Amino acid sequence: MNGPFVYVLIVSALALLAYYFTLLMAGLARVKFKIPAPSHDGPEDYLRQVRAHQNTLEHLVLFLPGMWLFAYAVSPLWAAAIGCIWPPMRVLYALGYRKAAEKRLLPLYISMPPIYIFVLGSLIGGIIKLVEGA
Repeated sequence: MNGPFVYVLIVSALALLAYYFTLLMAGLARVKFKIPAPSHDGPEDYLRQVRAHQNTLEHLVLFLPGMWLFAYAVSPLWAAAIGCIWPPMRVLYALGYRKAAEKRLLPLYISMPPIYIFVLGSLIGGIIKLVEGA
């Protein structure tokens, strides 16, 4: 893959690594707090790490396809530039949530606009391409 889409590929890989980080944190918390599978019930410290993982997955399913749709419909360079916000903010979100629920908020709020931009931008870009006959 050559050209500007390689940047979208790199941001995608970083997003998956950020997700894996939350998965690892949740798994390590399961061991630390001795929570047997398949239970998800445990102390609040454990539950916050599981929620950070689950919430990141919930956002990932919008982020990744949204970014690729935006890259195609609008611009791969803009998709990568906007998308590079999401992975570090999700890591900071998970680290903050690990400490206290309220410490997750700022990274959460910063990580959400790229998703809105991607979904709405893709729709608008797609409509423009349709109207222009692309």
